[in-house]
Amino acid sequence: MAKFVGMIVFPNAKINLGLAITGRRPDGYHDIETVMYPVGWTDILEIVPSKSGVTELFTSGRRVECPPESNLVMKAYRALDAITTLPPVSIYLHKVIPDGAGLGGGSADAAFALKALNTMLNLGLDYKRLEEIAATIGADCPFFIRNRPVTATGTGTTFSPADISLAGYSIVIAKPAGSVSTREAYSGVKSYTAPGRVAEAITRPISSWDGCLINDFEASVAAQLPEITAIKQQLADMGAVYTSMSGSGSAVYGLFGCDILSDDISGKFPGMDIYIGRLD
Repeated sequence: MAKFVGMIVFPNAKINLGLAITGRRPDGYHDIETVMYPVGWTDILEIVPSKSGVTELFTSGRRVECPPESNLVMKAYRALDAITTLPPVSIYLHKVIPDGAGLGGGSADAAFALKALNTMLNLGLDYKRLEEIAATIGADCPFFIRNRPVTATGTGTTFSPADISLAGYSIVIAKPAGSVSTREAYSGVKSYTAPGRVAEAITRPISSWDGCLINDFEASVAAQLPEITAIKQQLADMGAVYTSMSGSGSAVYGLFGCDILSDDISGKFPGMDIYIGRLD
């Protein structure tokens, strides 16, 4: 393979606008309906030619609990290498997005690794093929290939374009210290929601989403982590037009129709990871 230069990319998080659990499948998985929307909270991922002749992953920033070979970024490299032999690379991942948040940070890292390797090595894989590869790595990974709002159904990997824009809204995301595993979150759901609720709810004005656009995980997860309810109340008191837990938690976000400055939230979410940004 010809010489190549390195690349730096910025894998971003996502939020869920509503999340309905619509049934349990014969294989034990669940069907869901949700809208995934990209947000600007990012990790930093750099891939460069390896000087040692061995592919290695180096992490910094937030502590990464799993060993390098179990990291989704390395799984992305191995998945591509199984299709077409790749040269050895050194991968540097600086973690900013918190884990156990329902924000898809690890999935974004893997998807952006696929896209970066495809570009820098001139592999010529189109988005559809990259999505197929991403689906073998993790349920949320395919979303980050095109990285645009979608309605996700089935097990969360069947996508259709979502006709929604939050451009101009500000967002505050607060992640408490605690978290609940996805398995635990599903075990707390005792009933299912009829399909179509999320699709119908997002057609309404954002100001009417509270009580209409619901995350089915929220009640059971909040029962274990009361901070979630407290964060939602704090965001509402600050003027959020809509608040929700993202995914299976435990991050909570609020949407605002005005700019939010860091001074506005100083001291309001002690001990929590906070993101403030504008949506595209």
